[in-house]
Formats: sequence, structure tokens, C-alpha cells
Amino acid sequence: MEKKRYVVLDALRGFAILGICLANFPEFSLWTFSDPSGWTGLDRVTRAVQTFLVDGKFYTLFSLLFGMGFSIQLENAGQKTRTFYRRMIVLFLIGLCHLLLLWSGDILMLYAAMGMLLPLFMKLPVKKILFAAGIFLVLPVICEAIFGTRLSDPLVAEQWRICALYGITETNFGTWLADITNYKGMLQFLHQGAVERMWEFVSSYRFFKVLGLFLIGYAAGREKMFADLEKYRKLLKTILFYGLLLGIPFGLLYTWNSMEGGLLGPIAQSVFYLLSVYPMGFAYAAGFCLLFMRSPEGKGWQLLARPGKVACTNYLMQSVFGVILFYGVGFGLGGKVGLLGTEAIALGVYAIEIAVSFLWTSYFRYGPVEWVWRMLAYGKRLPLKL
Repeated sequence: MEKKRYVVLDALRGFAILGICLANFPEFSLWTFSDPSGWTGLDRVTRAVQTFLVDGKFYTLFSLLFGMGFSIQLENAGQKTRTFYRRMIVLFLIGLCHLLLLWSGDILMLYAAMGMLLPLFMKLPVKKILFAAGIFLVLPVICEAIFGTRLSDPLVAEQWRICALYGITETNFGTWLADITNYKGMLQFLHQGAVERMWEFVSSYRFFKVLGLFLIGYAAGREKMFADLEKYRKLLKTILFYGLLLGIPFGLLYTWNSMEGGLLGPIAQSVFYLLSVYPMGFAYAAGFCLLFMRSPEGKGWQLLARPGKVACTNYLMQSVFGVILFYGVGFGLGGKVGLLGTEAIALGVYAIEIAVSFLWTSYFRYGPVEWVWRMLAYGKRLPLKL
């Protein structure tokens, strides 16, 4: 049973990493910064499909899995949460390096910050944890209605102040990373990008969203759902059914409003996000587990599990690939590839990650980033080779 448990968790992580790659590469390729008036019909269709099937759903799944992982770490720590906090501090530093040196879209810093709050919920019963999670997931809609994006205005001003220092303007903003051929210029963009990322977290109230998803994942991990999936078959079917029942119609509304530039306004879009992204993300997780239960020994699960075992390394390596392929310090393909081509490249990168992960995990216990993360957290050298 333990073997099946870890295979399904690793396979889910591998599946999430695929979706994260598809979600992030349009920004690496700078397609996200392109003028919608110049999109081709194929671009619009691809964008609509991506928004409906990918946008937010795999980030939801990735967050749930981090919450489950944190539950295991907290269980191992017992009453001594000092080690858990050290792990979060190291994760925060890894994310900070990622943010400042590679890509402005880092999520690990926020994960580490929200992860530090989980010990506050350790003594609560599962029902109260899930109730708190629901409140945190709804809070962004309430905050959007009350504050809008006003709380992030100081960060916007600071971002453009930094841009002015380096000559980054609205005109060259979307092409800067493709045009600059030296790493110094890339670091200048990442400097303002770090402030922009903080603005995104505040304006979208992302911290509430992540904490809510962490708590759901934490509750599932504490109940050890993946140690005995058969026991939760009925619950998984219920989550799948209602997740799709709610997620599909509101997902269509979310996609339509996104494609129309937020025609119905930010509050409506926030409601559509709440009622589509989370239900579909939960449905993805439940459906995946139900499929796994049909043939838990299938080779396909092992294939997905390999990149999932080194998920943090693969997440960061996607940024390395993105920089090399699309930025001016690399091949400079940014702005030269349509959205469908961008997603095809993302699939190619993921295929490489599967192959490299398969080879790596055949000889080593941890991914290189996971290994460093553990050693810094525990303060001692750990064996790497199997």
C-alpha cells in the first residue's frame, strides 16, 4: 500500500509539473506581452483552450500537493517544528534566488511564507481546517469587492520607478528580455520584475488562495488519503462529479470574460475564478486518482512519477530552459513564436525532463535542488547516491 501511495503522489506531482510548464511558457516566450489585436485565429483558439483547461488548475493542484507534502514534514517533525521552519526558510531562499536571478514568476517564496503558518492549524480537527480553507479561498472575492487593487498601488509606483532607472518603458517592456543580450540587462528587468511579482500577489490576494489550498492539501495528507485510495473512492467520485458540474460552466464564463478583456469587471472575474478554477483543479486530482486505482501497476504512472520525485528541481529547470530558449542571453526566440508553437516547445521541454528525471532517479535518492534543500534544513551532509 505504501508503494502505491507514493507512486500516485509522485505521478500527481509529475502531472502538475506538466501543467505548470504549459501555463508558464507563454510568459517565457513573451507571447503574454503581445498585443491581442495582433493575435491570429489559431492564437485565440489556443489561448481559449489554455485558459479553460490549464489556467490556475495546475497551480491549484501544485499547491494542494505542497500542502500534502508539508503535512508529512510536520508529522515527521512531531512537536519539534524547528526543522520544519528551517525547511521553509531554505525554500524561501531558493525562491528568492529564482526570483532575482532567473524568472520573475517564482511561486516558491510565497509557498514558503504560507507554509510557515501551517503549524498554527496542527491541533485543529479536520473539519475546522477545511472550514478555514474555504474562508481563505473566498476572501479574495470579498477583498476585490472592497479594495479592488488599491492595496498594491504603492508597489506599482515602485515598479515603474525602477523601470525608469534602467530605461524600461511601456513600449519596450514586452520585448526587453528578447532584445537584451547580456545578463546584466536581464538582471535589470528581473529587479523590477521582483516588485511586479509582489504587486501580483497583493492585487490578486494570492496569499489567501495559497493558504486555503495548503490547508486542504494538509487535511488530505493528515488523513492519509493516499495511503488507502479505495477507502475514499466514493468521495473521489463526488469531488470529480461536482467539480466538473461547477467548474465547466463557470470555466466557460471565466474563459469568455478573459478573452474579452474582463468585460464584466474584476469582481465577476474573481467569482468566476473561485467557481471554476478550484473545482476543476480538485476534479483533476480526483479523476487522476480514480484512473490510477484502475491499474496502479501501469507503466504510465511510473513515467509520470519520475519527474514528480524531483518536482522542485524540474520546476526550476523549466525556468532555465525558458531563459535559454526565449531570452536574448540565449537563443532569443521570445516574441517570434505563436502560442501553439510555444506550447509545443513546452511539451518538448517536459519530455526532456521526463527522460532526465528517469536517468537521475535511477542513480540518486533526491533531485539536486531537493538534496541541497534537505542538507541546509538539517545542517548535515546527506547521502545522494542510491
